[in-house]
Amino acid sequence: MAGASGASRASGAAWKMLAVVSLAQFLGMTLWFSATAVTPLLITEFDIAPAHAAWLTMAVQAGFVAGTLFSALSNTADLLNARVLMFVGSLAGAAANAAVLIAPGATTVIGLRFLTGASLALVYPPAMKIAAGWFRDGRGFALGLLIGALTLGKAFPHLLTALFGSEWRGPMLLASGLAIIGGTLVVLIVRDGPFVAPTAPFDPHAIRKVLASRGARLATLGYLGHMWELYAMWTWVAVFATASFAAYGLAGASGAGSIAAFVAIGSGAVGCGLAGYVADRIGRARVAMWAMCCSAACAALTLVVYGRAPWMLYMLIVVWGFSVVADSAQFSALVTEYAPRDHVGTALTLQTCAGFLLTMVTIELLPRVADATSWRWASLLLVPGPILGAYAMNSLVPKAPKVPVPH
Repeated sequence: MAGASGASRASGAAWKMLAVVSLAQFLGMTLWFSATAVTPLLITEFDIAPAHAAWLTMAVQAGFVAGTLFSALSNTADLLNARVLMFVGSLAGAAANAAVLIAPGATTVIGLRFLTGASLALVYPPAMKIAAGWFRDGRGFALGLLIGALTLGKAFPHLLTALFGSEWRGPMLLASGLAIIGGTLVVLIVRDGPFVAPTAPFDPHAIRKVLASRGARLATLGYLGHMWELYAMWTWVAVFATASFAAYGLAGASGAGSIAAFVAIGSGAVGCGLAGYVADRIGRARVAMWAMCCSAACAALTLVVYGRAPWMLYMLIVVWGFSVVADSAQFSALVTEYAPRDHVGTALTLQTCAGFLLTMVTIELLPRVADATSWRWASLLLVPGPILGAYAMNSLVPKAPKVPVPH
């Protein structure tokens, strides 16, 4: 009886820690798209050239890549406690984000967005390490809930933009305040779990040891295919929806585009949780493969719904938003299972670094393709990534044993 009671308490503690970390992740990740959601207003305010508008998002990606690269090379994610890293990252990101309000010009704004991304490198991977430390058997579901919270955090600025209208300072300041609250909650409430080493000594061969694992390599390759599509879709879905609504002749297309972006990104939160629940039962690689096949089909179907009735577009972006991020947590869960226990933080950081570096390519290319053709055709650029990622995940799906044929 005592053992059962202890297990129950441990399970309760695990869910409590996951709830707090997920809430902190939601609050902190409102910083990511805080500027993207008000891009047209910032272009006017700081006289940013339209050709450079993508850098309001790409600078965050670049900063995140720089931060995760430094963390992976230095083993920071394993050397320092993940809770402390989340706290420091949340405060630094909040400060950089709020400083946009007093920026003297466009160059400074983009530089501050870079610093925001670098700070979030101390929030995202450490949160996954904390969650993995509390869950082993249900790790896919736990990380799915965490990534779902992250997804909602990234969607939230679009909702704020729709509510605040032409006022961009309020949403930016609110995002900074929320991030500070999130980091504070983690450092005050969260504890380290039993299934991942909270800290580890510096190992100059950590990256080599991570990459020596075939499972970790394939999970990272699948993640790259997933990331080829994900952030370009999240960044430009509001612009795509606005263009589609305008082509249909809908009044107030810009506001409707912001709502569409919130719906597209927010629906992914449901996808993350449901995919994690299913993945713990039928396999992470299989669920990731199915999700990428679905999202690739949705990217291709944008060609069909463009300029058609708004309900058709909303139906597609709900499914697309659901599937495009449903697999995200499963790549992280796979890496935590295949990587050496002492280097889980480095493995997660290395995976996210490579993935976010790739996102910069499609974030930059997608509007260029749209300019050369139209937004009707642009999303076809995203289709190859998830298809190739699904192929990599197929290699990790357990194969049924061959039954000998009787002669």
